[in-house]
Amino acid sequence: MPSPSLSLYYYSYIHELRFLSLIRGFLRSKSSRKRFRFPSHPSSDTLFPEIEQSFIVRKYDHDELPTSSSALQRTVKCLHFGDGDEKERAAKEIERLIKKESGNSKVRRVIVDLGVIPALVAMADSDHFAVKALIQLANHTFLNKTLMLEEGILTKLPRKDSSTHEFPELLLSLSCLANTQLFLASTEPIISYLLTILNSLESNSQSKTFCLATIFNISTILENTETLISNSVIPTLLKFSIIKEFSEKALPTLANLAVTSKGKHALETNSKFSEILIEILTWEEKPKCQELSAYIIMMLAHQSWGQREKLAKTSIIVPALLGLALLGSPLAQNRALKLLQWLKDERRARVTAHSGPQVGDGIVEVGSGFSEKEIEKGKRVMRSLVKQSLYKNMEIITRRANGGECSSSSIRRTLVSSISSKSLPF
Repeated sequence: MPSPSLSLYYYSYIHELRFLSLIRGFLRSKSSRKRFRFPSHPSSDTLFPEIEQSFIVRKYDHDELPTSSSALQRTVKCLHFGDGDEKERAAKEIERLIKKESGNSKVRRVIVDLGVIPALVAMADSDHFAVKALIQLANHTFLNKTLMLEEGILTKLPRKDSSTHEFPELLLSLSCLANTQLFLASTEPIISYLLTILNSLESNSQSKTFCLATIFNISTILENTETLISNSVIPTLLKFSIIKEFSEKALPTLANLAVTSKGKHALETNSKFSEILIEILTWEEKPKCQELSAYIIMMLAHQSWGQREKLAKTSIIVPALLGLALLGSPLAQNRALKLLQWLKDERRARVTAHSGPQVGDGIVEVGSGFSEKEIEKGKRVMRSLVKQSLYKNMEIITRRANGGECSSSSIRRTLVSSISSKSLPF
């Protein structure tokens, strides 16, 4: 049984630690975004750091730590109070320890308890070892990501980071918190930073992949739509959509933007969007891209006669949709057939809300501004031109489909009716 003097000493020690913690909490509340941050010289915010670190380390059994407690304390002390080279070596060592003990959550917890996140965040804009350590700390834990946001990691965007992928990877990890107020407040500079990397000739492929994935996560929040569009993200996404290596990363973001009115308008005013999306419809080796491209076209054409008219004037869209309906995935086939149906003589068809424009939604009645004779003459000319193009493209599509049959008899019947003289898209 411990002696009374020893118990009294232990009680006084614990009481002193609690008092110091209260003082630290008061000091932290007085400085915005600088909680837990250790300055380069001892101050009232780092009262007895060695005692505190020892107390934190003693909470864990020695067999639970990846290295000795004294070595861990020395590493953390160098990170807080060392010079530039010592800080860099300490950050590298912390990244190595976390990566080595990735399955041990207690290792991550004790390192975070030692206050390394504020110190690493302070180095993030100039030291890639610090960023690597933060990536390891952010993996599989929302708490650490939140701590990084609170410490102002989003204000530490590097001025030039085109040659490495560490910071874009960290931003991708943090973008799962895109709906939080801390992230929303810094969305615009983040988007600007990501677009700079995407448009840089020096950026590597991995960095661009991380950037596109981060922009997608940001686009899932409707409040970010206007910010994305105002920063000219759509031209960049269209540029990457036509590159097969990045297409599956860029098209989902365009799909998210296409469901909003501002996103639709921005896409419609881009002169290249229809040409790019229609070309993607022909990528047989990229079925996911075909499905996404057809979906975006559907979003733009839904209840919009003007947009359907523009698409119908594109000579390659009908052959592309016919090929997709014959050889595409089941989902792509359904979307292609729906688009073919929407492109059929919209001026006469009366359709429902889910299959075409409504009465009063820009539908032009026969005889409004044109004589009946002029309308019939125009129809005959258009049908003749379409027939010539259609038969030629059907021969090409048939040769491509020789290796197999259409997936269902209903699709064949639909295609036959779609190319008959009574159901041409004009």
